[in-house]
Amino acid sequence: MKLKHPSNSTSQTLTSSETRLLVRETLRISANLASAPPPPAVPELELIRDSKFGGLVKDQFLDSSFRLICCEEIDGQRWKYFADNNSVKTNSSEKFKKNSIRTVSLHYPQAPFDGLMSFIRSYVVPEGFPDSVTPAYVPYMTWRALKHFFGGAMGVFTTQTLLSSVGVSRNQAAPSAVALNWILKDGAGRVGKMLFARQGRKFDYDLKQLRIAGDLLMELGAGVELATAAVPHLFLPLACAANVAKNVAAVTSTSTRTPIYKAFAKGENIGDVTAKGECVGNVADLLGTGLSIMIAKRNPSLVTTFALLSCGYVMSSYQEVKSVVLHTLNRARFTVAVESFLKSGRVPTLQEGNSMENIFSFPWSKHRPIVLGPRFKEAFQDPNSYLAMEPIFEKERYIVSYNPSKGNIYALFKDQANSDDILKAAFHAHVLLHIIRTSNQNQCSSRRQQEHELPMLVPTSPDIQAHIAESYKMVSALYGPFKNKAKEQGWVMSESLLNPGRARLCPLVK
Repeated sequence: MKLKHPSNSTSQTLTSSETRLLVRETLRISANLASAPPPPAVPELELIRDSKFGGLVKDQFLDSSFRLICCEEIDGQRWKYFADNNSVKTNSSEKFKKNSIRTVSLHYPQAPFDGLMSFIRSYVVPEGFPDSVTPAYVPYMTWRALKHFFGGAMGVFTTQTLLSSVGVSRNQAAPSAVALNWILKDGAGRVGKMLFARQGRKFDYDLKQLRIAGDLLMELGAGVELATAAVPHLFLPLACAANVAKNVAAVTSTSTRTPIYKAFAKGENIGDVTAKGECVGNVADLLGTGLSIMIAKRNPSLVTTFALLSCGYVMSSYQEVKSVVLHTLNRARFTVAVESFLKSGRVPTLQEGNSMENIFSFPWSKHRPIVLGPRFKEAFQDPNSYLAMEPIFEKERYIVSYNPSKGNIYALFKDQANSDDILKAAFHAHVLLHIIRTSNQNQCSSRRQQEHELPMLVPTSPDIQAHIAESYKMVSALYGPFKNKAKEQGWVMSESLLNPGRARLCPLVK
């Protein structure tokens, strides 16, 4: 086995005995750095990984040229981040090399069986289980699963019998074949419903956005079903795709229905409100079915009729979602509230905030200027920028930074951050975004007056540090008034629906 030491300008080959000695010394240093002693018999090749390439980089930690700068934890698993300590002296100060951050993983790789169980749990139990539900949840879901098992088994025979009864074919084999196709179609829809259920708490955080997305998927599924008339030989794949879309839409509708009805209920009448709402929906559905039967007797154009009905459906869905007034602050409504406060000094009312909410900012969108709870390596590539920010937020349970290479603002949370800290960090991130945008607009105006073209301005490191220091002062002065004014308008500030990431910064234990 041969390794080349990266610190030498010329390649230097190590003997196998020297290599084993160096690897053993590496593991000893890593164990001393860990917050808790690692379990025995840890495979040597699984402790140290490179943050950029994901490969093994044992020889990068063989000497003392790397310094521990940060520790991170996600769901009980820990990582430590190091920076190259071969610092460069500039103006009587020392700086680490840029892009020199490396990662040390302090946990075992997950066993295949544990990984499979974790994957299954992400689909079949709520996040935070069992602490997030009452003890009655397990027996209820056990019997519910058995009920659906027997119901699914009966559905095969009832579908075959119904198709045979309406005269699908006199041939004995035809009803079974058609029934099998129909069951495969329904089975594909149920698989799609199961996969989409992994969205989990997004149904609570962004229910308006998911509701409108589900209605659009419902129309897409109906359009695909209509296409089967043009290509009947592709019935099964098209019907399966349509059923997947419609079942995903059904999951979205079912999961967001109760929170919406809860927003309408006053007191303990949520059951009554839900029952009456479903009754109204069923009556309207029956009336629509009757109208469609009357129209179908005149043999209208399928494409024209479908287009008109789809326009009515989508327009009604949009107005339905926009009419919902929620008291909680998710990311979209929080953005509306903070931007209004920073521009005018007032927080919008519940009706104003909900009407101004962007319901097309879907939770899976990656183009967001503010990221809450990211991994450390997403927010920082330069160790000097992190070490410059750390003292500013020493008294806070979060750190806010700007990454010019990605153009995003990141709010990282410390391990003791609570709901109010998350709200404050999000408010701070919006304040910093407001400062950077205002500064860019002022610089662009100045450059235009000098007849210079500069379409995109990237703040320098000193500018970023100055902006963050300014934002810290503004947040200290404005966060309290913002919370008070938001509460006066009826917004619920005690419950955060901002859906941050799970990564948390841990205290350094050297």
